[in-house]
Amino acid sequence: MNIIITGASKGIGKETTLAFAEDKSNHVLAIARSGSLLSKLSKSSANNNISYIEADLNESLKSPEKLLKEVKKAFNRVDILINNAGVLIHKPFDEFNTDEIRLMTETHFISPLLLTKTLIHSFSKNAHIVNISSMGGFQGSSRYPGMSVYSAVKGAIANLTESLGSEYEGKGLFFNSLALGAVQTEMLDTAFPGYDAPLNAEEMAGFIYWFAKNGHRYFNGKVLPVSVNNP
Repeated sequence: MNIIITGASKGIGKETTLAFAEDKSNHVLAIARSGSLLSKLSKSSANNNISYIEADLNESLKSPEKLLKEVKKAFNRVDILINNAGVLIHKPFDEFNTDEIRLMTETHFISPLLLTKTLIHSFSKNAHIVNISSMGGFQGSSRYPGMSVYSAVKGAIANLTESLGSEYEGKGLFFNSLALGAVQTEMLDTAFPGYDAPLNAEEMAGFIYWFAKNGHRYFNGKVLPVSVNNP
């Protein structure tokens, strides 16, 4: 299979990339902003099946044709896309500045939308597009101070997932979103120092790996909570 994973240099994205790379029949294209970390990740694969693109998708997708050309250097057909790239700014709503709001919106909603649109004719039959959302954006879940912008944009990508699942129903494309609970990552540690999450990045990546491969057999256009506690 040919797999694209964004936000692949650290945390859940990195561990998910490594999980797919364990199968030598897979070819993983890792996308992130840090070329040095991506290079190290690529070299860590015993199967030599990790390629990478160093890119800030918020900027690169302003000219999507160039990015698509880079993707096609790796492969012409995409079987799985995991929109995982993220950024978490935790602060009171009235303290956000415009640039921070735009960064959160572009990273969690606009860029996944544009990347999916850019690749829409490159997806194979039965391709699975998995959008990584959050329990913060899951309808009816608990809400927390300082998380308003993050929760709102995660809710937006969840809504897009449901809409695309309906729009492409019966056309050989499957869209699902995983609303993750807290996972022990560098991003979480920065936003919530001292918080002890129930799962680490490798454990959550194992589930995402399984779901990306198999979830479209059971779900389409769904937003699924993946959390053992609150949040």
